[in-house]
Amino acid sequence: MESLTDQAAGVEEFLRIVRGLPEAELGTPGTHVGVKVRGKGFAYLNEDKGVALVKAELEEREALVGQDPEVFTRSYTSGRFGWVEIRLDRVPPDELAELVTEAWCLTAPRRLVEEYEAGR
Repeated sequence: MESLTDQAAGVEEFLRIVRGLPEAELGTPGTHVGVKVRGKGFAYLNEDKGVALVKAELEEREALVGQDPEVFTRSYTSGRFGWVEIRLDRVPPDELAELVTEAWCLTAPRRLVEEYEAGR
């Protein structure tokens, strides 16, 4: 039987997902590493704490927090978007990939998103 750790994504998986997205740029390593696409942030990583923050629609954020508050917590809100904090040691890799990719899609220019989705 797999342990929770075996099923969880972790920091390296987060970085692998981000590096697979077109034009995603990692900021300078530090307490919080910002992740941007064309200068606009869509995720942050706190490697020391093993958490990531990703941009989400407010309804999605509330659904995630309601579904599993041990994994997801509310972070700040900016306009029509909310940010959700994800415990990387508790989230499955496929769910993390979906959330990070969606955050990228909410931030990247429409044409870049269309090109990415056409190539999938």
